[in-house]
Amino acid sequence: MDVIALNEIQAAFSPEAALKNIKDGFIAYSQQKVNVPPVGYLGFQEPPGDCHIKYGYINDSPYFVIKAATGFFKNHLVNLPTSDGLMLVMSSQTGQPLALLQDKGWLTDTRTDIAGALAAIHLAPQNIQQIGLIGCGIQARHQLQWLSYATTCKKVSVWSPSLHHCEKFADEMAEFGFQVLPTKQPEQTISESQLIVTTTPSREPIVKTEWVQPGTHITAVGADAEGKQELATSLVAAADILVVDSKDQCCDHGETAHAFQSGLLDNKTIVELGDVLNNPYVVERSSTAISICDLTGVAVQDIAIATTVYEAIKNKSS
Repeated sequence: MDVIALNEIQAAFSPEAALKNIKDGFIAYSQQKVNVPPVGYLGFQEPPGDCHIKYGYINDSPYFVIKAATGFFKNHLVNLPTSDGLMLVMSSQTGQPLALLQDKGWLTDTRTDIAGALAAIHLAPQNIQQIGLIGCGIQARHQLQWLSYATTCKKVSVWSPSLHHCEKFADEMAEFGFQVLPTKQPEQTISESQLIVTTTPSREPIVKTEWVQPGTHITAVGADAEGKQELATSLVAAADILVVDSKDQCCDHGETAHAFQSGLLDNKTIVELGDVLNNPYVVERSSTAISICDLTGVAVQDIAIATTVYEAIKNKSS
């Protein structure tokens, strides 16, 4: 079994190949051409953190993948990254382990960013004057950079509970050409932005219904486990377009879960991202429509990005 370090993974990584393969993975998922068991989840209270274990395979693929990814939100206090993890690529023909990708959570972050980019490409409004970010951690940084596949907008408003962290974020993203304005209240960021990405592990709603302007798209990334919530339940229930990466997962523990389990949503009104990627006309966006994409993270993303990197490294060495 090959053990592949992060630097080798990043050197072999092709954004375009990963974008295509993750798109195809979402489509396969929504067409039920995959074997993806329920997510394994471990929660930790003090220090606060979690571990997600996702695994499965796409039909006819020579590989299956097992992924463990962690998020420990106070790690910055001990000079450690807040996210970590690894992926194991195994043969679906023999069951033999082929490669251990020691990506330190980078592939998980990246495949989440790609999902956000795919959502924005197909759901965001045409005229984006400002991008809004809730949260300014690793995921916010990566999401913003990948949004270049969806929009040329470089004006950004960001809010997080720490204004100091927002100011540091603004300085860092200026190096990539973004004009980032930190705000003291989330209402300002939300009400003045047309494309919003939420990336926090909040357990209380941050984004209120009345703040969101007609024509806005929101990609919600943070609520990936039971109890997490960034959007007001009423906002999700009232959305004109509600797209999810997985109906099963999002109705269980995503942003969608709060409205669905309260009886405010019908499963039939929810559309999976894979169906949108396969046929964009599944949803019809008007100029005033509010759209939400709820991303909890699906194993097909891990399968797609891990096998993309593994095959690139294998082909390079052959």
